[in-house]
Amino acid sequence: MELLSPAGNSQKLYYAYAYGADAAYIGLKKFSLRAKADNFYEDDIARVRTLKEQFPQKKLHCALNIIFHNKDIDALLDSVDYFKQYPIDAFIVQDIGIVPILQKHFPNAALHLSTQASCVNREAVKIYKSMGFSRVVLGREAGLSEIRQIKDAVPDMELEVFVHGAMCIAYAGRCLMSAYLTNRSAQGGLCSHACRWNFELGSDGRLTEKSAKQIAQSGALLLEEQSRPGEFHPVFEGENFTAILSSKDLRMIEHLADLKAAGVDSLKIEGRMKSLYYVALVTRAYRKALDALEGKISQEEAAPFVAELENVAHRESTTGFYYNAADANETTTGASDSPYDLAAIIGGRLSGAELRELLRKGKSAIEARQKELDAMHPAAREARLADNKKHPQKAPPAVAARDGWFAYRYQPMNMVKAGQEIEFVSPDVTAVVSQKDSWLFIDPESGLEQFWACDGHECVIYTKYDLQAGTIVRTKDPEYIPGVIRDTGRQKAE
Repeated sequence: MELLSPAGNSQKLYYAYAYGADAAYIGLKKFSLRAKADNFYEDDIARVRTLKEQFPQKKLHCALNIIFHNKDIDALLDSVDYFKQYPIDAFIVQDIGIVPILQKHFPNAALHLSTQASCVNREAVKIYKSMGFSRVVLGREAGLSEIRQIKDAVPDMELEVFVHGAMCIAYAGRCLMSAYLTNRSAQGGLCSHACRWNFELGSDGRLTEKSAKQIAQSGALLLEEQSRPGEFHPVFEGENFTAILSSKDLRMIEHLADLKAAGVDSLKIEGRMKSLYYVALVTRAYRKALDALEGKISQEEAAPFVAELENVAHRESTTGFYYNAADANETTTGASDSPYDLAAIIGGRLSGAELRELLRKGKSAIEARQKELDAMHPAAREARLADNKKHPQKAPPAVAARDGWFAYRYQPMNMVKAGQEIEFVSPDVTAVVSQKDSWLFIDPESGLEQFWACDGHECVIYTKYDLQAGTIVRTKDPEYIPGVIRDTGRQKAE
């Protein structure tokens, strides 16, 4: 089975490929159902083409899955030459109006039917096959038995299904709640995730606000639709939010054999708006689980990578509609959360000559500093030395060459201080917890030791660890408390 991962920008595309995806799907500005994702535009073309050359066996799928109005058709026609610059292997579409356009201008690109088309039966699959589609991304409401029946009826049609990530309370994700509340249509790629908003609980005056909140926070409140007795949805008031219609996250990593037996050809991970950390670790977990299923590695070897799914932002999980529709109907509370923060990404390793030049710069900087001190009045010199001792960051030391150590370009994304415990995560190593004095930062401008790194200030990390290409750095979130729902802001960014 193919492993298909999300890529909200070219950086995430690299990590999807590097961490084991066979293919990745992207969106282009104005034509994708994740319009709030970074998506791809002119400056990314060269980067995407380079990545396809770097990973020649990997596929690139492009989502054009909005519902097209006339103005959107016109915009698509105007953008054809732009699209042709991308090395696109397949288009994911739900609106059949654009099918002839794609077939005319992209005869070598496959057509994949979007899950938004809600295709869940064999007769519909046959129709789409006759129209030229080679793959159907089935509606998430299809169960395993239905998938098997579809595959038996149309064996030469590829079937793709979602296996991991956020789900929507609406049928096939076709929700009107966002459009109603914010005038932002989910079908136009602008879903505001209104079902997960922080609704405030109020009272009509017969209860005090305090009493109303106490009742809501008890967990005793349930919604029951009049015509569906016995089907209950919890209403829970937490700190600064009320959850009513928030669905659980999908997780099928323990059931890949059943998906294969049902005839699934491609496993799709949701998350073009998720972080590269999420993309990397979820992709890696499913890659190892698939390798174990195919006998390339043992289940014991795959297990630590699967366990790492607990270390990415997630809600409670469910198997969705695959086994029982009732499983998908259960709602949950709280934000997606993770015990770790993404600290940095590791770039290329410095060559021996580059490292020697960097260390030489540091030595020269120390010599220049000493020369300045020697030229100072003795009293001023003593005052400077005392200040440097009190504030060592003002006079950082040079870095000496260390046998067996390696230097890498380091792109910070969150603050890390020298001496802090960090973890190195790579495509084939679950996580290496740094030992004391096993790494340090070097200022690439001065060649001197650097005491911190943060976003916007690239540096070099010098370490005893031989790091794999694609390694990322994470740090533990000191505010994370297992089992405690907190407003991290992540739910707003998803």
